[in-house]
Amino acid sequence: MFSWQKLKKPFSVLAPMEDVTDTVFRRLVASCGAPDVFVSEFTSTDGMFSPGWSNVVHRLKFTEGESPLVAQIWGNKPELYQKAASRIRELGFHGIDINMGCPVEKIIKSGCCSALIDNPSLAAELVLAAKEGAGGLPVSVKTRIGFTTRHTEPWIEHLLSLQPDAITVHGRTAKQLSKGTADWGEIAKCVQLRDEARLETVIIGNGDVKSLEEADLRVAESGADGVMIGRGIFDNLFLFQRGAAPLSERSVSEKLGLLLRHIDLFEETWKGEKPYRVLKKYFKIYASSFDGASQLRMQLVETENAEEARALVDRFLLNSKAHAELNLL
Repeated sequence: MFSWQKLKKPFSVLAPMEDVTDTVFRRLVASCGAPDVFVSEFTSTDGMFSPGWSNVVHRLKFTEGESPLVAQIWGNKPELYQKAASRIRELGFHGIDINMGCPVEKIIKSGCCSALIDNPSLAAELVLAAKEGAGGLPVSVKTRIGFTTRHTEPWIEHLLSLQPDAITVHGRTAKQLSKGTADWGEIAKCVQLRDEARLETVIIGNGDVKSLEEADLRVAESGADGVMIGRGIFDNLFLFQRGAAPLSERSVSEKLGLLLRHIDLFEETWKGEKPYRVLKKYFKIYASSFDGASQLRMQLVETENAEEARALVDRFLLNSKAHAELNLL
């Protein structure tokens, strides 16, 4: 059984990102260099037990190649957390993570995610309910250092009292969103609080890390057991493969070959369940840092289906090859 405590430290985690880190993207990342732990997109506990279940079930789709995989949930009803944890265990996930950090306005207005920082009693109910339904699976929490202002010590002390298996701390308040700089000094405080309480809860730092080398530095300065990385993966799909050349230094054919693989996996996996337009947010990852990349990217955004995108990439690669051969004459 998966255990946060048994991971070799320092470990790496791919952050859950809304409408980004689906099963297709996780498989692409795994093929380039897998993190030690994957986390799913966050799934609404209300949605899991509503007539609209079919609209959210795609968030919990996965393959054996994305392992270990923790499912992240959000909501504000303890009874649904218990049921959700039980279902997640039955589906074969390796752990359950509770989202107490998302700062999206419409979410926090409903009293969910980062709003729970200012509602510690409900936060406790949700953690305990998830533990009850988890049937032995590890239960963790992802949160921030405060809601509108820093509230690190009392908030983290409260979470530690519930003894989750792990706490991921993003070094910003919810009000900051992704602005400013993540404060790893506050993450170090969380580690200190854990150590003073002599608990086994794993502390994972999150915020502004874009390479494993940066992760090493952050771990050294904060004492965190591991690092969760989110936006950094957009700059380098090979981020989790230590010592590997970054995507920016790879050939045009390799970059666009990965794009074609992403398109193929998307089509094979979703078969129309997700609209083609969802793919467009990924194009910048691959069509960057080479001559003609910007123009190709703009053309890709204008495509209306996978066939058009494949044809466009094939034509670009063919023209690039012809151009290179001409220059050799």
